Amino acid sequence: MEKKTATQVFESLSSGIRLDIYRLLVRQGLEGMVAGQIASTLNLPANNASFHLKGMTHAGLISVEQEGRYQRYRANLALMLELIAYLTEECCAGHPEQCADLRADSCCPEAAPPPPPKTETET
Repeated sequence: MEKKTATQVFESLSSGIRLDIYRLLVRQGLEGMVAGQIASTLNLPANNASFHLKGMTHAGLISVEQEGRYQRYRANLALMLELIAYLTEECCAGHPEQCADLRADSCCPEAAPPPPPKTETET
């Protein structure tokens, strides 16, 4: 990653609202969310959410896909991981073995198994 790209990402996330949106989309993973869900979840006016989503899309932080009359947004997880790698590539003065425990602690936790499907008596 180039310094210019990293700077653009940080500038785009310097808004608290954009940071909240990005973290929400990261939590959703590959499923993403439609714009209305994002605005509703974060208690944002639709036009405000739309403004920030457009800016984040332009910066490459999120992607958007048309689904009928809705737009589904997803976090650019590859860019996030590339940024983390850029920030940590010189960790511990070129001796990454010194901070191996820190790296292990920062990894995503394993996903919990999905709940079993509900039976007819539970619905």
